[in-house]
Amino acid sequence: MGGNANAQAMQQMGFGDLIHHFDPLGWIVFVVLVVMSFSSWYFIVANAIRNAMVRSRADGVINGFWANNSTQDAIRELEAQPKGEPFSKIALDAASAVAHHQQASAGGGRLAESLSRSEFIDRALRQAVARESLRLEGGMTLLATVGSSAPFIGLLGTVWGIYHALIRIAASGNASMEAVAGPVGEALIMTAFGLFVAIPAVLAFNFFTRSNRLTYARFDEFAHDLHDFFATGARVEGVAQSQK
Repeated sequence: MGGNANAQAMQQMGFGDLIHHFDPLGWIVFVVLVVMSFSSWYFIVANAIRNAMVRSRADGVINGFWANNSTQDAIRELEAQPKGEPFSKIALDAASAVAHHQQASAGGGRLAESLSRSEFIDRALRQAVARESLRLEGGMTLLATVGSSAPFIGLLGTVWGIYHALIRIAASGNASMEAVAGPVGEALIMTAFGLFVAIPAVLAFNFFTRSNRLTYARFDEFAHDLHDFFATGARVEGVAQSQK
């Protein structure tokens, strides 16, 4: 009974014709919020799937590399990893840098004279870590933008809607509760819509920021171990851990 009464009251106040009351600016605000919502949810789902895949494969890729007795076999296993797997791409860049430096050294090129083996590997690893870290940042700027701007866009729609509602009320000369509540309530819905768009984006941005920070730490750790291995022929950190 209460639900039917509320529905009838909202219908009498004009909530059923909410979209029909939009003026051009109201439509622009509504469309912008809809686009923001769909865009943010796309990146929320895409980043969640990508981060889950990266974290689920990380241990297997790293442990598989160190467990392999042959560097060539380890490289072939890394090449078999999916295109979006970052740890294998970092290791492959390090191995490619070693091979390139060896060829330059054998040919007596200037590369071997200007950069040592360790420096060349370090530069390749830095570039690889930066590239893979940047890939994890996909959509983060949009989520931050939606989370910070959507409430204000919704508020703009509310202010503009209330302004036009007051003009219509003044023109009609009817200041009863039914005449006021409908238009003003419609305008306030835009603020609620803006919050509905912003809250998931803010929560997702904070979650992915934390998740990416943990992945970046693993990138750096793996890159340091790779540098030690390819520069000296031994995994210094692994040796230290095995002696504990």
